[in-house]
Amino acid sequence: MPKILNSKFYILIAILIIAAFLRLYNITETPPGFYPDEAIYANNGVEAWETGPPAGGLKVFYPENNGREGLWPNIIGFFIVRFGHEPWVPRSIAAIFGILTVLGVYFLARELFRNYELGIRNQGNKILNHNSLFIIHDSEKIALLSSFFLAVSFWHINFSRIGFRAIMAPFFLVWGIYFLLKSLNANRYTLYAIVGGILYGLGFHTYIAYRATPLLILIIFILYRRIIKSVQLTAPLAAVKKKFFSIIILFSISAMVAIAPLGIYFLENPQDFFGRTTQISIFNSPAPVKDLAINILKTAGMFNVVGDFNWRHNYSGRPELFWPVGILFLIGVFLAVKTSIQNSKFKIQNDNLSVQSTAPVEINTEIPTSVPLILIFWLVVAVLPVVISNEGQPHALRAILMAPPVFILAGIGGIWLYEKVSSIKYQVSSVIIHTSLFIILSLLIFEAYTTYFILWGNNQNVQGAFAADYAQIGRELRKLPNELPKYVIVEANGVDVRGIPMPAQTVMFLTDTFTPEKQKEKNLYYILPNQIGQIPQNGYTVIIK
Repeated sequence: MPKILNSKFYILIAILIIAAFLRLYNITETPPGFYPDEAIYANNGVEAWETGPPAGGLKVFYPENNGREGLWPNIIGFFIVRFGHEPWVPRSIAAIFGILTVLGVYFLARELFRNYELGIRNQGNKILNHNSLFIIHDSEKIALLSSFFLAVSFWHINFSRIGFRAIMAPFFLVWGIYFLLKSLNANRYTLYAIVGGILYGLGFHTYIAYRATPLLILIIFILYRRIIKSVQLTAPLAAVKKKFFSIIILFSISAMVAIAPLGIYFLENPQDFFGRTTQISIFNSPAPVKDLAINILKTAGMFNVVGDFNWRHNYSGRPELFWPVGILFLIGVFLAVKTSIQNSKFKIQNDNLSVQSTAPVEINTEIPTSVPLILIFWLVVAVLPVVISNEGQPHALRAILMAPPVFILAGIGGIWLYEKVSSIKYQVSSVIIHTSLFIILSLLIFEAYTTYFILWGNNQNVQGAFAADYAQIGRELRKLPNELPKYVIVEANGVDVRGIPMPAQTVMFLTDTFTPEKQKEKNLYYILPNQIGQIPQNGYTVIIK
């Protein structure tokens, strides 16, 4: 890599600046409007902070609109009360979670791949584990490239600028797994395990798809346990096992403490646990096996062939990955699968690391060959909530937990390709390689900006996808004096929220009239078409269709 790339700190700062720019630039205007689903989160949160107990107060779950975990409304409600009823407030909080996820992917990838960078060495510093393709890689390079790919991903940029709770899910999962792996690799592991458990547990308060992730954590523990049994350790086996079980206990208890409030709520309100999930499940379909196969194909193809058609989620039909990143992702998947096969049965070498040497073996880390398996299983676990749903396939939002392993695998493919080009027999000038690399990375930034802010941001379909007309109605209504009676006739269909269809939530947010008390204070009321006779002669009316 060029010399400047040795300055990892400055490169990471540059990546974070790029991520921040793409997630915060012009956030008061793009996306336009304010979708009703965004608005009800905000309205619930504001009501909770303004009313307080016993009438209101913060909740761990808000059952309205098919039910939503309470962490997101509670967070954004705090800031809306202080900064105003504008869409940019909750969307800025989403952007911050997105930026911190970019940072988290860097630390997670570095922690994963430092195992391969260090390898398994004897006293002569000779790498003994030749099975792993990843041992040639530099963990810093993979970590930086992975976080860069996430930073310039339209997929992640888009959801980092929308007031949906789902953007928190990859944040908590990435950081939770990072601290878990950190605890497994560290001598002083207690704090790492506790912090990891708390962060991981908080993820259950974000998005329903997160509920599949305990399977991933279980897989990580199984991989670690089997490797302990399959390698020769310089440390006493009893001490290694004690550390391992201590980490499991600390991580699990911390996670359960974080999950407990939501778990107690679901025990008391079991009908809210599944919510809308059962309505859109393939198991309600007359041909669930066929639907599952189709959903798997559509989800697999969304990265490089055809993506989400919902303009709110994607540039309609465009693959979720820009094609150069998509190719590198496929290379990364191939390398991960190939390495996993080479390291089958979780053995570091073919026969329990039998080394023909009198020199003692030093194992620098306990889970060197499990990295590709962790990434593969992460994809498998994260795809489960996507493919068992029969709504809007392929579905970029429901697949958001796949983003971290997707871009880490793309980072693997990118570094592998770079090393191959750099080591070809007839040496290409390093100046040409590094210049080409700079141009390619710059093009990725340019493509992200152009696609999001120009092509997607100015598309008229996006206006409709974010209910821009409802937002305009709300802005016009709040300009009118409180003395004037104002009536919003809600003709649009939607889930019933306190007697009024969901589409009215956008107007309620912008006018701060979610509660009956606020409606009375501002002389602004919401009625159904069959209640038009209640409007006084001097009333000002608008219609939401």
